Amino acid sequence: MSDNRVNREQKTAIVKRANGCCEYCKSQIKFAIQAFSVEHILPRSRGRTTMLDNLALSCQGCNNHKYNKTEGRDNISGTIASLYNPRQQKWNEHFAGNEDFTLVIRLTPTGRTTVETLQLNRNGVVNLRRVLYAMGEHPPAELNN
Repeated sequence: MSDNRVNREQKTAIVKRANGCCEYCKSQIKFAIQAFSVEHILPRSRGRTTMLDNLALSCQGCNNHKYNKTEGRDNISGTIASLYNPRQQKWNEHFAGNEDFTLVIRLTPTGRTTVETLQLNRNGVVNLRRVLYAMGEHPPAELNN
């Protein structure tokens, strides 16, 4: 029987690969008030494995809202769209930040579905982004490129 838990080496590699940011909402681990999680992009409950290419760094809020979802309804088109997959897609192709990067802007059906399903613009994270922006700590460097 295989061990499906994320080991210390995997977690270290995942945090480094994600530059210490939630791979969905881009919250920074160094300012988190709750522990970050390593989550399965394609859930174990659907038969997927604990391999680096199926794992993402996630803040607790995104992880809780995502749970075992892989898709949702796009509110504009009414169609089912896949949630953003950080191993297969580029964040900047599906999302952008507003002028002060406090809100995640939805660019595609995948972006819209992910913002709504994971609630990427929930009040607490928007307020934190606002404070960090005023302090010069947000957005993370990777979003400035």
